[in-house]
Amino acid sequence: MRQLFDTNVLVCSQDPREPKKREIARTLIAEAIGADAFVLSTQVLVEFYAACVRRKLLGPSQALHLVQLWSQHDTVSHTPELVARGLVLHQAHSISMWDALVVQAALDARCDVLLTEDLQHGRRFGDLEVRNPFAASGAHERPGTPYRARRTRGSAVRTR
Repeated sequence: MRQLFDTNVLVCSQDPREPKKREIARTLIAEAIGADAFVLSTQVLVEFYAACVRRKLLGPSQALHLVQLWSQHDTVSHTPELVARGLVLHQAHSISMWDALVVQAALDARCDVLLTEDLQHGRRFGDLEVRNPFAASGAHERPGTPYRARRTRGSAVRTR
């Protein structure tokens, strides 16, 4: 079962302030790597680096090391064609364009599951199922602000 991991799950794997989520995320990453089912996108790798460094969860060299390590696994590059298909998804399904690009990357990689907190748990895009890995555990109910996209002038940036 191929699984694309969204940025928020990777960030949770490094956040000591949310130990339950951290444990779940780390376990899922390790299991997916062990099963050769771990999939990322270039967008997710860049967002992970930016979020961890900005929030001081990791130093720049530590974040880069994880990006390099994880990018040795199946990584979907954002081509102009993927971006165009992702924007069609954005318009057709009323989801953020950033989430649509992640969904499109998962579809292009023929993933069975997209692990994310950003979309409705159980939602489907064809054969792709969205799963919030923290929903069943109650970890998603912890206090704090969820990791989501915020708009800035001329672009969107993922933030906590």
